[in-house]
Amino acid sequence: MFDKEFSELVGAGNPSGEVIKVDRYLVTVKGMSGCSVNATVLFQNGDWGIVRELHEGTAVVLNCENEQTPVGSVVVLKDEVFSIPTGEALVGRVVDPFGKPVDGKGDITLTNTRPIFDQAPGISERVALKDQLYSGVSIVDSLFPVVLGQRIAILGDTKSGKTSFLLQVGANQVKTDTVMVYVLIGKRRAEVDHLVATLEQTGAMAQSIVVVADVFRSLAQSYIAPYAGCAMAEYMWKEKQKDVVIVYDDLSAHAKVYREISLLAEANPGRESYPGDMFYSHSSLLERAGKLKTTGKTLTAFPVVVTPGDDITANLPTSIMSITDGQLIFDLTTFRQGNRPALNTGLSVSRVGGRAQTKRQQKLTSDIFKILTSYRQALEFSHFGSDLSADSKRLLEQGSQLLSAFRQLPNELHTIVEQELILRIVVESAGQYKVDIAQLKKEAEESAKAVNSDEDFEKSIKELLEVVKTGVVI
Repeated sequence: MFDKEFSELVGAGNPSGEVIKVDRYLVTVKGMSGCSVNATVLFQNGDWGIVRELHEGTAVVLNCENEQTPVGSVVVLKDEVFSIPTGEALVGRVVDPFGKPVDGKGDITLTNTRPIFDQAPGISERVALKDQLYSGVSIVDSLFPVVLGQRIAILGDTKSGKTSFLLQVGANQVKTDTVMVYVLIGKRRAEVDHLVATLEQTGAMAQSIVVVADVFRSLAQSYIAPYAGCAMAEYMWKEKQKDVVIVYDDLSAHAKVYREISLLAEANPGRESYPGDMFYSHSSLLERAGKLKTTGKTLTAFPVVVTPGDDITANLPTSIMSITDGQLIFDLTTFRQGNRPALNTGLSVSRVGGRAQTKRQQKLTSDIFKILTSYRQALEFSHFGSDLSADSKRLLEQGSQLLSAFRQLPNELHTIVEQELILRIVVESAGQYKVDIAQLKKEAEESAKAVNSDEDFEKSIKELLEVVKTGVVI
């Protein structure tokens, strides 16, 4: 089949050239005059690649299929724009960056295409973000709310709970029309299987697309994966007019691949040996998220970055933080203290999240931050071993109750009303009573069903406070 396609492209007079140098997957081609950067080419043996650089008389091509291109092979231009097949049939499937299924569930018929290096929408095409994306995780929804269309970085060391949180986000969208796109870059097969199994278990797989470029595939696929996943997400966002959430897990692996390709192409290394255009590579990707003026639909981006040793000052984390509208930082110190999710409340921030909250929610968030600050101060003072005042004891009790209220297992999700009820009770009880947090969560779940207005909410607060006051007084 490719022989016929190759012959047709050559016969049509498309620009062609000859392979004169091979450095693994980077191929130098003599000729190819008239083509452009990011154009796709077809090799004589059926492989295809992307034009990465153009020089006088030569082109550097990234072979996307293997590293054994024969010198002397003929290369012909296939398409001026690198596009991949997309469509609604991708939803519910696990595919590679080219849209080919890897889940054993049969072929996928795709009739639409989108360029993977598409331009981000201009300012005039966007509108301000204002609607909250509910994760079902209390500490995030209350303290660092994520807004639909936002770009918020997920930073943390390995095994600190980043992927578990992102799976919770997906599980919380099951009863909505939101489409989730998970892009897995350089992951082990066991990690991919675990993510897919969890999505199946929670029912989130039915509205998810999983794009996989695992560690055993070509590095070229790992380089392409986030852009391909973004193109698939943009189709659902722009063409099918749906809210879409895309997870890039993780951009640390993508940056390493990009660095390797760039250094083989003899690009000048910069800070920490990353090429100078590393920032542009990721900013051009993340800026494609936002909210469209024409439809009001959104594309929300969660770029994941690994921070070994909880060091968020390295080149990649600081670059991603400067591109995004906030960051959720998971650290191992918090994880070892038994807090799940292990979110660092002192370093995390959502720069646009406050605009999605009501005045009642904003006041609650402000009160919680004040309590947590006072709790940390009282905790530090308690380490001296001296007698504590009654106020300090109440602060320690209230802070401990708040941390307990924030603890959630991966399969535990709460609606925003349930979260507000739980946290308001802890705030208003002021550490004066022993509160059974597990029981409070059950009571709040039942009370939330009857809340349809502010009056209902305040009534539920009074009822729950009465239940709490019948407990042990400190």
